[in-house]
Amino acid sequence: MNIREYIGKNHEHSSFDFNVHQVEYYFICNLINGLNNNGSPTNPDSHQVGIEWVQINDLLDYRIYPKELRRYIVRYSRNEKSPVYLGDIN
Repeated sequence: MNIREYIGKNHEHSSFDFNVHQVEYYFICNLINGLNNNGSPTNPDSHQVGIEWVQINDLLDYRIYPKELRRYIVRYSRNEKSPVYLGDIN
């Protein structure tokens, strides 16, 4: 698990989320019994068009937010340790 803090005034979108301060929790999950449902998202955000599994080795080539989280996912896949609290990253 990782915890990321986001303080809007410190990042690229500060012009419209200056007053935003949020704490996000990221969990490690596994498919149950190999179940892989590639259907439509059950609760998509307003701009979501689908879901897709990507290879860990290609993760840095994708636009994923927070951007820094990609590095920690890759490190985890290599059994490298990383801190639980990642700080105010984007």
